[in-house]
Amino acid sequence: MDAHLVIPEGEGPFPGVVVIHEIFGMNDNIRRVAARFAEEGYAAIGVDLFSTGGRTLCMMRLMYGMLVKPLKNGVVGDLGTAIEHFKSLPEVDGDRIGVVGFCMGGAYALQLACTDHGMKAASVFYGMNPRPIDAIADSCPVVGSYPQGDMTENSGSKLLRALEKHNIPHDMKVYENSQHSFCNDDMQAFNPDACKDAWQRMVGFFGEHIKGATSP
Repeated sequence: MDAHLVIPEGEGPFPGVVVIHEIFGMNDNIRRVAARFAEEGYAAIGVDLFSTGGRTLCMMRLMYGMLVKPLKNGVVGDLGTAIEHFKSLPEVDGDRIGVVGFCMGGAYALQLACTDHGMKAASVFYGMNPRPIDAIADSCPVVGSYPQGDMTENSGSKLLRALEKHNIPHDMKVYENSQHSFCNDDMQAFNPDACKDAWQRMVGFFGEHIKGATSP
C-alpha cells in the first residue's frame, strides 16, 4: 500500500494519526490534512487504498468490506499492516495512535476503532457505521462530524446511541446548512465554518485521548 508520510519538526517520537481518504482516493486534500496534523505535533500517514491493485478491483474490495463483511475484510487487514509499519518508525510513538477517515474512509476509521489495532481515538467525517452496530462496544473514543440532511446523518444518530449505550467517550455533532464532503476544500460542498469547528473539536478530542495518553 502506498502512503504519504509527514513528520513534524522537532524531536520525536510523536503521537501518530492515520488518515483515510474519501472515494476520490489519495489527493492533495488528504495530503493537506496530513500536513495540518503535523503542524499540530502528530506524525501523519495518509494511506492510499487504491494502490493495492486496479481501481475497479479496489473499489469492489472496499464496498465489500463496508457493506458485506465489516471488521473482518482484506482492507482492514491492509490498513492493519500499514499501521504496524507506521508504529515501527522511530519518529512515531506506537502507543499513541489515532485514525481519521472521510466518507468511505470514515467507515474504515470506525472499523479500525473496533479492532485490536490499538487506536487511542477515532474521528469519522460523514461515514457509515460498522455492522453490527454493537461492535462499537469494543471501540476506542470517537469524535464524529456529520452534515444535516445527509444520508450519513442517520448513521451518526445510530452511532451516538450505541456510544452512549456502551459508555464509550465521544463527541458527536451534526452541522446545519452543510453537505457531504463539507470538510474537503477541493469540493464545491466545502463549508469553511463547519470544517473549522469540526477540525477544532477533533484536535481537542485527539489532544485528550491520543496526546494525553500514557504509554503502558
